[in-house]
Amino acid sequence: MKNYNVTELNKVKRGANRSTYDVDKINDILDAGFIGYVSYVYNNKAITIPMAYGRIGDKIYLHGSRKNRMLLSLLEHKEASITVMHLDGLVLARSGFHHSVNYRSATLFGNLSEVSEPVKKEQVLKCVVDQMIPDRWDSLRPMTEKEFNATLVVEMTIETASAKIRDVGVNDEKSDLPLPIWAGVVPIKQIAESPISDELLSKDVEVPQHVLNYYEQHKQ
Repeated sequence: MKNYNVTELNKVKRGANRSTYDVDKINDILDAGFIGYVSYVYNNKAITIPMAYGRIGDKIYLHGSRKNRMLLSLLEHKEASITVMHLDGLVLARSGFHHSVNYRSATLFGNLSEVSEPVKKEQVLKCVVDQMIPDRWDSLRPMTEKEFNATLVVEMTIETASAKIRDVGVNDEKSDLPLPIWAGVVPIKQIAESPISDELLSKDVEVPQHVLNYYEQHKQ
């Protein structure tokens, strides 16, 4: 088992009993999603926005327009923090104080650089698309040279990270347990509904197998 080193930067101080620095567990959280909340500084103002990402090993990849102010700011400062979070349940207690949620979250810290080598850049763009839905990239038309050159790809090397996981029930005060108030957990999960073909799609184009596979795996 490999762990990230615990530092003042990544150390979980509140709810430390729910923390983990295990690399595999953190990667599992990252691989279960494709949207991360990226924090950066622009004109001395802190900003956080959601971004699609891909992961290869200890690298996280982001992409966007070459005029994207977030990516340009990240490259200027050469460091970033990204958080990925999955909501797994609403924890409804007998008091407002003990209401909570079940979740899996990972926060990453690392340095950044631009990916400019063409072969690696294409591999990264494939990774980002396939992070959303596996095997999607190979079914698409190739990017044009204009599209490829207009796309900025940023690589973040994860230097350290931590995760917090809550997967338990209600934690009420013992004195509140006899109260006639319902308490429990409402499980939450993201599901896929049946694919809807584009209205302009040719009638002979069927939903591809990789899309059907994704739907079957995530429909319930």
